[in-house]
Parts: sequence; C-alpha cells; structure tokens
Amino acid sequence: MKVRHLFPLVLAVLLVGGNAAAQEALGWSDLSDEQREVLTPFAEQWESLPEERRARLAAGARRWAEMDSDERAAAGERFRNWQNLTDEQRAAIRDRYQQFQDLTPAEKARIRANYQRFRSLPPDRRRQLRDRFRDMTPDQRQRIRDRLRQRQQDRPRPADRPPR
Repeated sequence: MKVRHLFPLVLAVLLVGGNAAAQEALGWSDLSDEQREVLTPFAEQWESLPEERRARLAAGARRWAEMDSDERAAAGERFRNWQNLTDEQRAAIRDRYQQFQDLTPAEKARIRANYQRFRSLPPDRRRQLRDRFRDMTPDQRQRIRDRLRQRQQDRPRPADRPPR
C-alpha cells in the first residue's frame, strides 16, 4: 500500500482511538521507522505542529503499525463512515465522547457493561430495542434513562450485601 493511501487510515485511527497527550516534544527522529513511513505526509511540517497533535499522530501511527490487515480494513471503513458524517453529526459525537470522558470510572464501567450486555443479545432483539428507542419522544427517552440510573443506584453493592 502506498504511503499516501495510509494517510486517511491513520486519521481514522486517530478519530476512533484514544487521546494521547504529549509530555515532551516529540521530534521526527524520535519516531520509529514504521511511524515515519505512515506519517510521511507530515514530515515537512512535523516540527511546527503542536506537541499534542504530534503525540496523537505518533500514537495513531504506532497503533496502525500494530494492526493486522483486517483491523486496518475496519479502521478504513470507520474513517469512511466518519467522512460521510455532517459537521453537526461529528460535533455531536465529539460532545458525547467528552461527556463520557468526564464520567467517573464507575459510571464508565456501568456504561461499558450495559453495552456488552446489549451486544450479547440476539440481533433481532437488539433491532427491536433500537426501533423502540428510536420511536420514543425525547421525554420518554429521558424517563427511561432516569429509571435505569435509579435502578442502578438502588442495586445493593457487594459490601452492602449480607453474607450467605
């Protein structure tokens, strides 16, 4: 695959990957050979890029180098999907991502567990739930969210449970 074809895929990895923050300036010579190959389009401007951006690009290139061909294909598909979104849709996704990042570790774990539980359902049941949720009014959706949060808060924690 030619380097210029890697550029969009590296961006895809950055868009779907985690956030890497730079602790110190990352020079072009600090990158591995694989990272430099993937980031060739940035070579001339590398030193003028903000440190945080360099760190994110380097992390994305590192993740890219660690991917197998199937993972790279999936990353490319996610990037194409991202490109097809409107600016408003992208902004909404970024906002939801930031909201998630602002949650406590316990809240994040609860959301991840619920997501895994949903993913373990049969496809037809997931489709039913999606359709039902989509057809609700915003007020109905909020009431469901509130009820689920309350149920989670009311659930006894392991330390609160009596011994068997």
